[in-house]
Amino acid sequence: MRADLFLVEHGHATTRSQAQRLIAAGVQWRVDEAVAWKKVAKNGDEIPGNAELQVLDTTEAKYISRGGLKLEGALKSTGLSVSGLRCLDIGQSTGGFTDCLLQHGAEQVVGVDVGHGQLHDTLRADERVVCIEGVNARSLTADELVEHHRRALLGESDEGAPQYGNYAFSDDEDGQDEEGEDAGDGAEDGLESDGFNPVFDFLTGDLSFISLTLVLPAVVRLLKPHGHLLMLVKPQFELQPGQIGKGGIVRDPVHFEFVEKRLRDACAALGLEVKAWLESPIAGGDGNREFFIHAQKGEHVIGEDQPLAAAPKRKVAQRVSRSELRALRGPHEDSEEAEAAHAGQHGPAKRRGKKTEDN
Repeated sequence: MRADLFLVEHGHATTRSQAQRLIAAGVQWRVDEAVAWKKVAKNGDEIPGNAELQVLDTTEAKYISRGGLKLEGALKSTGLSVSGLRCLDIGQSTGGFTDCLLQHGAEQVVGVDVGHGQLHDTLRADERVVCIEGVNARSLTADELVEHHRRALLGESDEGAPQYGNYAFSDDEDGQDEEGEDAGDGAEDGLESDGFNPVFDFLTGDLSFISLTLVLPAVVRLLKPHGHLLMLVKPQFELQPGQIGKGGIVRDPVHFEFVEKRLRDACAALGLEVKAWLESPIAGGDGNREFFIHAQKGEHVIGEDQPLAAAPKRKVAQRVSRSELRALRGPHEDSEEAEAAHAGQHGPAKRRGKKTEDN
């Protein structure tokens, strides 16, 4: 069996990518105690099914994904404790941040992700975890978060509706949480009895392909007054394409300074006090430098009573029937009309002839 698959199949790693990082850090195997250990040189090395395996450095396997190591380092650097807190994880994905929060004593983690089916099964089955999928946090409100939770309790599964993990909520008759506070702004009548509060003690997140400046105005409203946020900052998604180097890597220190100022200004505009700006202890998977911004919410968020900007709708290519396609085609196959008709259509790729000296 391939070495990376062997690690996953025998419980040494949760994913192949994690297994590959463990192999890079050092893995060895043997089939007999009398035989010397054999080092795994590459991911595709064959390991017998009855082999004994030894992982030399288990750091990479501490959390579901290496994102957990990033957040762990940031928590240590800032001195923040999440023990006993209800946390909101934006961009939950496979659950590296969620796993880290739980291992550091978080009482509950509600995760929001625009994708589907990414959260690891062990976390999806954890009663402390709520997984809300197919939701764009850019325009998420407390009312909507309560509604997503209500759907989970009722077991509604409309086509395309988010799917959730399991969570055992209390059933307080007075609609209050354990501290006796109201169930949260925006909770609808009849929904408070499940004890779910759409306002959290701690906010964190790992987002890609969108600037944090577009997401913070919404998610900060879901953080209680004086609560802390610790967000991962990926500079490549805070800059314009022309500012990003070859291979999608940001290298110029000037750009890092620009991103820091941009995020500090965005927080200040929302009434957040920035406590720290620190470099992530682990670089991004593509080699990009990443950072964390630590801020604390004041009593109120500036503009919190104003409506949020709606998230842009995704463009979907219009399907065109073959008869319409033939009618649209002009005398030349590469005309603008033909190109428009082909938009969104699946078909065989055009064959390209070899270049000759006459071409």
